[in-house]
Amino acid sequence: MSTAREQPIFSTRAHVFQIDPATKRNWIPAGKHALTVSYFYDATRNVYRIISIGGAKAIINSTVTPNMTFTKTSQKFGQWADSRANTVYGLGFASEQHLTQFAEKFQEVKEAARLAREKSQDGGELTSPALGLTSHQVPPSPLVSANGPGDEKLFRSQSADVPGPAERERLKKMLSEGSVGEVQWEAEFFALQDSNNKLAGALREANAAAAQWRQQLEAQRAEAERLRQRVAELEAQAAAEPPSVSEKEGPGQSLEQLEALVETKDQEIQTLKSQTGGPRDALDATEREETQQKVQDLETRNAELEHQLRATERSLEEARAERERARAEVGRAAQLLDVRLFELSELREGLARLAEGTP
Repeated sequence: MSTAREQPIFSTRAHVFQIDPATKRNWIPAGKHALTVSYFYDATRNVYRIISIGGAKAIINSTVTPNMTFTKTSQKFGQWADSRANTVYGLGFASEQHLTQFAEKFQEVKEAARLAREKSQDGGELTSPALGLTSHQVPPSPLVSANGPGDEKLFRSQSADVPGPAERERLKKMLSEGSVGEVQWEAEFFALQDSNNKLAGALREANAAAAQWRQQLEAQRAEAERLRQRVAELEAQAAAEPPSVSEKEGPGQSLEQLEALVETKDQEIQTLKSQTGGPRDALDATEREETQQKVQDLETRNAELEHQLRATERSLEEARAERERARAEVGRAAQLLDVRLFELSELREGLARLAEGTP
């Protein structure tokens, strides 16, 4: 940048960002500290530029054109796109007032650039439309430097004469470097503010997660209590059943007795059948009818005993299956409760470490 032909019009301090060329969505900060951002007017070429120098290189070197638009995206942040540089610049200001001042000056410079283009196309005399002076004059606009929230330093030219090179270099050095103490305090302030915001956000998230885990723990405790009650009900129901079904030894003895009774009845049936198969002339009609009736009764009783035996076996199997299911449910609930208690303990340890790390 040639300082001999360019004159600063307006200066302020802001955190400079550039759009990520890979994603076109994320912002990349130009540095950790706020930098001086200035509007410059090139009287020779009759153009306006936004320039910010960080260290030994130019972070921003954007020529203002009538097609550019400065957009306020928040109370303290604004951006504009530079098609020539193929990027988007973003500025984060210390206050909304600084953002408003920069935006208003952007509109003024944009209008001046438009008028300058129209004058150039018409072949008229090159002038500074924003300041109403010819290209051989130095714009008498004030030079404003905003160094921080509520702390502004105003530098105004006392005459329309061109300042000497030493004066220009001194002003440039003051604008680019600023006060070392103010820069350090401002950087520390922003760092502490960012750290405080991150810690506050992490604490809110931790509190929300803790509340959610407490709710889940209460729900798991209620579910475990419900399962315990269900197991107690099943045990009480099993204890209230007849000994032939609920006791392990009882059903075995009952089955043996029923089988022995069935065998006995089978033998009686065979005996009666053998008796009925003898000489028919030895029995009269009444005895045959009585014998046949006894056989039918014994067969009916045998069928009932077999049905009772099968029902007893089914009841025993159902009781055993129900007891196994209840035990499995209690085991799963106990395992899930142990997992939840372990996760809750880890969350408490994390909250304790976070609280210890908070300044």
